[in-house]
Amino acid sequence: MRRLAWVMMTVAWPAMGFAQDAVIRVEAKRGDAAAAEVAAGWAERFDDVVTFPLARGWTAIALGPMTPEEAGRRIEELKAARQIPADSFVTVPDPGTVLTPADGAADGAGVAEPAPQPVVEAPAEVEPEPVEPEPVASPDMPAPGAYLRLQSLRSATDADDALARWRDTFPEAGLHAMPGGRFAITLGPLEPDTAGAWLAAFKAAGVTPRDAFASDAAELGEVLQPGKAPDLPAAGPAEELPQLDEVQRALRWAGRYDGAIDGTTGPKTREAIAAEVAAGRLSPDPGTAMRLLIEKRAAWRAEMGLSELRDEATGLSVIAPMDRLQFDRAERSLSIYGPKDGSGAALILFSQPGGQQEMLDLMGLVTALGWVPQPDRRVAQGSAVLTGGNDVHFGHAEAWVRDGRAEGFVLIWPATVPDAAADHHRLAAEMADSLTRIDAEARAN
Repeated sequence: MRRLAWVMMTVAWPAMGFAQDAVIRVEAKRGDAAAAEVAAGWAERFDDVVTFPLARGWTAIALGPMTPEEAGRRIEELKAARQIPADSFVTVPDPGTVLTPADGAADGAGVAEPAPQPVVEAPAEVEPEPVEPEPVASPDMPAPGAYLRLQSLRSATDADDALARWRDTFPEAGLHAMPGGRFAITLGPLEPDTAGAWLAAFKAAGVTPRDAFASDAAELGEVLQPGKAPDLPAAGPAEELPQLDEVQRALRWAGRYDGAIDGTTGPKTREAIAAEVAAGRLSPDPGTAMRLLIEKRAAWRAEMGLSELRDEATGLSVIAPMDRLQFDRAERSLSIYGPKDGSGAALILFSQPGGQQEMLDLMGLVTALGWVPQPDRRVAQGSAVLTGGNDVHFGHAEAWVRDGRAEGFVLIWPATVPDAAADHHRLAAEMADSLTRIDAEARAN
């Protein structure tokens, strides 16, 4: 097919008068200075490097001019020798286009000859031995490897806008100018197997389009805005999912899941697993990613000093950061634990007979005392959640109606410590999952 195309070109071009103007386009740059610098690099390897203007301020760097037949033979030889980019192509500049050699002189009709310069005799010198120039790779071609092609666009302005949006999800994304005038948003480079595994994981989570695909660097064009190699580990052997209730607890700790801890799979659990695989980037394999997430949660629990608190005043048991808390006092239906060693943390447990109204009264008291600043409220039949914060502390209150009692907890966490918001959310999830009545435990045993 390629040979037939060249036969057609050699038949058509002489009649149009363009045969002498065929060139091999190897690169394109935006801006005269950038184009001149790149063209000078190519001129160190080839003696027929020329530049010519393109639309929207771009400049083409090419080899030529030559006949189409010469261009067809030469491009195949140069690509086979890997002396030019794989996406180089033969083109015929528009009529009247001026081809400017890389040394700055113009080649073509209508260009004035340079004025003669005076000849200055130079002192005789010993001519140094000629040195073969080292091959210079273009600094604007992508690094070798596989790339995820996230989106393709026709407009440079649209491509710039799209890249800014993609970097909200993939800060490492880059932008390429493709042959034919299109633009591509990419993520890479990666090993081919790794790229394929993560592409499937990102599609499962819905963070990349269904038509996104992986391609080799040789299929990409010039780098317009460079990206960074993403830290995406290889898949490794596939693993079975860990026990599902542990997976759900780890997903809730990570902020991906707000469903029941029931150890059964369902749409919410599957969606949470896919979201954590894509966002956590521990492994593209769900089983491996969940095992690593569970291990990450266990290490965090040890770091936070979590242990069981059995509060006799309220009859409640909960997993809490007791390294940072100490008992203060019990008042009516409340047990209050203040900061230990200036930690800034506090915990209030509450339990009293009643139903929905008693639960709402307790939530009103929490708000009135400022334990949860500027709270966001989620109230349903039999449950309520308050979350909020300010520059001083974060607050989270959660309450339920269970077995004829309104009970729950308030967690206060300092806002000035590292990772305060994330740790506060994780602690609240741990406490909500573990809060139970001591007598209920006894009955269960």
